[in-house]
Amino acid sequence: MNQFLSTIPPWIRNKYFIATAVFLIIVIFLDKNDLFTQIERKKELRKLEKTKEHYTKQIELERKELESLKNNPATIEKYAREKYLMKKDNEDLFLITEK
Repeated sequence: MNQFLSTIPPWIRNKYFIATAVFLIIVIFLDKNDLFTQIERKKELRKLEKTKEHYTKQIELERKELESLKNNPATIEKYAREKYLMKKDNEDLFLITEK
């Protein structure tokens, strides 16, 4: 046994090296929040931030549309015609669908 220990370099037998190596192995591979989990979470965070940015822009567009609907009767008429297919009494409505 003593002969086996003498073949190991002294810097590897150092107790600080062993403690640091064990700590790094635990942190990188065995911990609940290991390195690979952190990388996956960063990817997910970037994806969620892009989604948040998209929805923030969408909310801003909807607010502008709502504001124009509140203030402009022509916009209300246009919205009703496009979304709900409403028409005036003396008009005919033709729906054109693309195949």
